[in-house]
Amino acid sequence: MTSGQTMPVAPPRRDQSPTAATDDLAIARDVLATEAAALNALAATLGEGFTAAVTTLADIAGRVVVTGMGKSGHVARKIAATLASTGTPALFVHPAEASHGDLGMIVPGDAVIALSNSGEAAELAAIVSHVRRFALPLVAITSRAESTLARAADLVLLLPAAPEAGPIGMAPTTSTTMQMALGDAIAVALLARRGFTAADFGLFHPGGKLGARLRRVRDLMHEGEAVPLAGPDTRMDQAILLITAKHFGCLGIIDGERRLLGVVTDGDLRRAMAPDLLTREVGRIMTTSPRVIGPERLAEEALHDMTALTPRVMSLFVVDESRRVLGIVHMHDLLRAGVA
Repeated sequence: MTSGQTMPVAPPRRDQSPTAATDDLAIARDVLATEAAALNALAATLGEGFTAAVTTLADIAGRVVVTGMGKSGHVARKIAATLASTGTPALFVHPAEASHGDLGMIVPGDAVIALSNSGEAAELAAIVSHVRRFALPLVAITSRAESTLARAADLVLLLPAAPEAGPIGMAPTTSTTMQMALGDAIAVALLARRGFTAADFGLFHPGGKLGARLRRVRDLMHEGEAVPLAGPDTRMDQAILLITAKHFGCLGIIDGERRLLGVVTDGDLRRAMAPDLLTREVGRIMTTSPRVIGPERLAEEALHDMTALTPRVMSLFVVDESRRVLGIVHMHDLLRAGVA
């Protein structure tokens, strides 16, 4: 080491003692308890103002613009994303960018949700002025009823007085948790008003496991010659060959109009085991009330019907309103698609 150089100082090692671990858990539980208490308080304060805000947002012809600065801005982005994915057209506008051209994203027919815990974020001024100029509805989410933002808003959703979590009580924690939860409440209330369904949700979430679970049965089912079918007069020796060849572990029994009369499964074979089994007709041993599913049902529902109902099954015949067989879907199809 040359003259004038100093020995680098290693960062202090974190105490890994059992006492430190206990302190960590105590802090974590205190944070969660503080935020949970705040959410309970928030739920208790909701009333006509919340309903009025949801009504206002539901009635607009345009989009819901969500804005906020700092941590409130991060929450605002999430709220906008949740609204958009649940059937309410929405976008986030950064307040600092608004006065540099992004005000053009807020147009007549839109409504604005502005988040600011203090209600005094100076960066919101341009958006508030723009909203007032075009007489757009403004919903404020803030903890101060007398703040600049609250006084400018048409509707105010007040956050109840609650301490920020942690020993210093200064970092935005409890306040942003309440903002996030209130945004979720608005999105779900709007979802319910619009009659938004799980199938609609799937249209906005085509990727990943969630998208797979929301695919339609018709997208996954086997059709045509792949479907194991036979008439009720088919002998069991032929039926067993069909069950083996088609690899679904079952055989659908149909009439001349392709309507499903019943199914023969491996379980039916075991229950009917007798010296004359191979010469009997399938119509005499089939299960006459098989579980079926419609083509427009969700893959998630097919998974439920296979695994949650008794007895559990590996395949479901897909039928129309007249019980005409359209196809068959197997548990392996759901696995390959990422549903299960």
